[in-house]
Formats: sequence, structure tokens, C-alpha cells
Amino acid sequence: MTDTGIGTILDELTTNIYDFRDEGTERSRVDEGLTEDIVRRISEEKKDPDWMREFRLKALNLYDRIPVPDWGPSIEGLDMDNIVTYVRPKSDMRARWEDVPQEIRQTFEKLGIPKAEHEYLAGVGAQYDSELVYHNVKDYVAEQGVVYTDMESALTGEYADMVRSHFMKLVPPSDHKFAALHGAVWSGGSFVYVPKGVRVDIPLQSYFRLNAKGAGQFEHTLIIVDEGADLHFIEGCSAPKWNVANLHAGCVELYVGRNARLRYSTIENWSKNMYNLNTKRALVEEGARMEWVSGSFGSHVSYLYPTTILKGAHADCEYTGITFAGKGQNLDTGCRMVHLGEHTSSLVTTKSLSKDGGINTFRSAVEVMRTARHAKSSVDCSSLMLDSVSRSDTIPVMDIRTQECDIGHEAKIGRISDETVFYLMSRGISEEEARAMIVAGFADPVSKELPLEYAAEMNNLIRLEMEGSIG
Repeated sequence: MTDTGIGTILDELTTNIYDFRDEGTERSRVDEGLTEDIVRRISEEKKDPDWMREFRLKALNLYDRIPVPDWGPSIEGLDMDNIVTYVRPKSDMRARWEDVPQEIRQTFEKLGIPKAEHEYLAGVGAQYDSELVYHNVKDYVAEQGVVYTDMESALTGEYADMVRSHFMKLVPPSDHKFAALHGAVWSGGSFVYVPKGVRVDIPLQSYFRLNAKGAGQFEHTLIIVDEGADLHFIEGCSAPKWNVANLHAGCVELYVGRNARLRYSTIENWSKNMYNLNTKRALVEEGARMEWVSGSFGSHVSYLYPTTILKGAHADCEYTGITFAGKGQNLDTGCRMVHLGEHTSSLVTTKSLSKDGGINTFRSAVEVMRTARHAKSSVDCSSLMLDSVSRSDTIPVMDIRTQECDIGHEAKIGRISDETVFYLMSRGISEEEARAMIVAGFADPVSKELPLEYAAEMNNLIRLEMEGSIG
């Protein structure tokens, strides 16, 4: 009997849906490596204002001085001398889907983006390599005063001052080496501003596709949800598999105003040659709520720890995540909660699955400052290993500086129980169906929080993976 599980979900995902390549879609690219001349050329390509050009050069200087992290999975296979940091696709940004070049349009149609736009979404941005090729927002959303545009347009448009005052203030280039890299070579991404009191009833979505071989993607997402406003933003990512390293070092900065709410759902399904070194951070004001829903599938190595700063009194955050590590994957993920205001609260629920020698590491950091009296935080992480050669680790850190708080942490690591499988089989269920049911039940608390189309896809992939796996 062979081992079963959802271990090859990503193989199915990549082979059947995401692992196709598009030839002849590039207009231009910079040289491999990272130099001042390359950064200046990117800045010229982007038509940056003067302050952004200087920002990039200062970030490059920081990148050269900050050491490579030495505490997580090895990234020795990532050589920046072999990475192309900017690839311009053969299309400028379009507001009409029909105007996007056919070969690029077909890529996103295979990924279901136009259908999702028409059926579920209030606005869509689609990035291909280093540039957005399509951006559109429904008229009724724009009429509410909601701004949803590409970062380059936002840099020089009506909201240029707002962008400048917020850009890389939550994640400064000095934060770590790959934040500095992002500051130097960032390209693409989305800017969203939701005015006071406005509720966006249907989600906005950005989708990032990295097609180029040996390249990096460095999109920047900046979302500002003003006082009393409400928004659900969905982010999707994918790439075909190449035989060389690719790099993703995006940055997400989220500002949630007083009594506002932001739900940020992201599904990262990179190919297994990808180094995913992404940085995400949210600042939550008084009475506001931040919700993270995160699915991390794919990539060779991941460093991903969304951070929430609960600044105002009664601010709260809920983080729900799932990761899967298969053969050749080392996913180091988690989250960080920083409690500054009184009566702030955070709830963390994560699930991880490991198969075929995959490694999952979950890191949580809960920091409760002296000012955060009566804060509450609960962290619950569960890991399921689907064979005897996989690995799962939990590394919690708690920095508590007031006694007037309520903090809890629970971690569970285990394997599929033979007794449970036997019980289900005794009720007339086949072994492969029994194992699939156990895995689906394990993932259910997370999948039910995903956007409908992503949850359905994930559950379908689990079922497909389990079929025919007993032999």
C-alpha cells in the first residue's frame, strides 16, 4: 500500500492549471543582477518622480549593507546575480479586457480572472511580470469615491501626496534585506483608498502572474481604509515552473482607520522553483478590525509572517492560515501580533500539512506592550504530517510587558490516525475516501474562510489528489 494524502496537491495545481508558459510576451528586460545602473533604468522605465528615484537608490544602499537572514530556511540557491529584477510585458495597462494582447489575455482567462470579475468582483487588477496589464473597477464603486488603481498612476495622480506619506512607512527598507531590495526595484501593484463610511460590498482583487524565467516580481500593494469604511481585498499569485530560481519579494502595507474593517485574503500558489520572501504589515486604529485569510501553496522556500499592529484601543485582528509543504519545499510561515492599545485582541488559527519530506515551520510572535492593558490573544496552530518523512515545527514567541492581559497558545502536531481510518472503513467508506475526508475535515476551518472560488478549488484538489492513491 502506498502512502496517501494531499501531498501532490501542488503538483496537480501546477500541472493542470498554473504550469503553462507564454512565449514572446516580453517587450524589454533589464540585465541580470542588481546595480545602481539597473535601479536607475527601472526608475526611468517607471517615469518615477524625483523623490521615488532617490528612495530607490537609498534602498539599494541599504540592501548592500544588510546581511542575508541566517535564522530560517537556507536561501543559498538564490543568487541575485542571476535574477532579472524588471521585465516589461508586451502591453501597456488597459482598462478594457479586449485591448490586452491575446497571448497575455489567454493566460488570465485560463486562470479564471475575467469570469471571476464578472461574477464576483467589484474591481480587478492583473499584473504580468513587472507591470499591470489590466485594471478596471465597476462604475458604482468608483461613484462611491473608492480609488482602485495601479501604483504607478497613484504616484503621480490626485492621490500622490497620500501615496508618498504612506509608501514603505509600515515596512521601511531598513526592516530587512529583502525589504530593502523591494524598495530599490519595486514595480507594479495596486493602490486602494476607501473613503470614510464607505462599504464596498463586493471584493476587489489583484492577481499577480510571474511568467519570465529567472526573474523576480516585486509588486507593492498599498491599501488605506478610512474611518468607518469596509473592504474585502483578494490577492492571488501563480507562476509556471522553471529549472532556475525565481524570486518574489512583494510588499503589502495596510492602513485600517478608526472603526473600519479590512479583510485581506491571499492565495499564493507559486511554482516550486520560487523563493517567496514577501512582507505584509497592517496598522489598525481604535475600534477597527483586521482580518487575514492566508493560503500558502507552492514555492521552494517561503519566509512569510504578516504583522498586525493593534494601535488603537479596542482594535482587533483575526488571522486564519493554511500552508502545504510537499517534496522539496521548506515553508517558514506564521504571523506577528503587536498589541499597543488597551482592550485590543488577536486570534490566530493556522493549519499546516506536510507530505513527501516537506517541511513546515510555524512562527508566532505575540507582543503586548505596557500600554496594552486588558489585551487578549489566543494562538492555535495544528499540523498534520501525512507520512513519516515529513517535518513540522512550531516556534512561539511571547513578549508580555503587562500583567493585565489574557494570553494563550496551543499547538498540536500529529499524523492521520489508523484507528480513525479503520472506523470510517468499517462504515463502508474506502481507505482513500476516508483519508481524504480526514484531510478535508482538518482543513475545513480555514477553507470556509476562503473566498468561494478558492475554497471550492482547494476542496476539489484535495479530492482529486486522494483518488487512486491507494495501491
